[in-house]
Amino acid sequence: MTRRNAPDWLTKWEYAHRGLHSPGVPENSLAAARAAMAAGMGIECDIQRTLDKQPMVFHDWELGRLTDGSGLTEVFSAEELEALFLQDSEERPLRLSRLLEEVAGKVPLLIEIKSRPEYDVERTCLCTAEMLKDYDGEHAVMSFDYKVGEWFAANSPETVRGLVCTDTLDLGFLGAWRASGAIESAAPDFLAMDIRDLPSAIPSMWRESGRPLLSWTVRSAELREHALAHVDALISEGEGLA
Repeated sequence: MTRRNAPDWLTKWEYAHRGLHSPGVPENSLAAARAAMAAGMGIECDIQRTLDKQPMVFHDWELGRLTDGSGLTEVFSAEELEALFLQDSEERPLRLSRLLEEVAGKVPLLIEIKSRPEYDVERTCLCTAEMLKDYDGEHAVMSFDYKVGEWFAANSPETVRGLVCTDTLDLGFLGAWRASGAIESAAPDFLAMDIRDLPSAIPSMWRESGRPLLSWTVRSAELREHALAHVDALISEGEGLA
């Protein structure tokens, strides 16, 4: 596949990890998105697929940590999830459609599609792409799973896409980006690298070739200083914010 240039906007922003969340403002909530926009930050968010094939702005595979509900996220409909409350707040789980309506191109979005080994992530790609097809704001999709980039390259090639990489966090894709053919299959416009794993030879070569390198998750002043020396854009939260 012919290499293409990533859009300029990608590296001109800092991105609030799961929105600009804080005590009383839950991650991936409408309030966190509004706070990020008010602070002049782009928004990084997560997507889980519901039972009725709706892309939900939600990180976990289970509901217990983030809501007053319990059970697997994917066995509930979007309407059922919207009836829950997030993290001791009045905020509720958010559909991607509602987030797009709220952001409306004011800031860029980095949309991470959650996956895990043996998961049918292509279905999540499809429902997410359907939601994004008429959205005019700056946005990109990304995932630890190379199959996400592969799907978008084949089915929505105009969508900016990234490969999320880690050699430290073991949630099913530890070191997966290093597998033979993974980067080529994902056909990413950018890499989003675990900041704990930088500097590293492949990401450094990637960046030196003029391709964008992002980092996650910048959670301290020390990591911020480290990231600014090695990457083009930061995905940050908490004490890692400017």
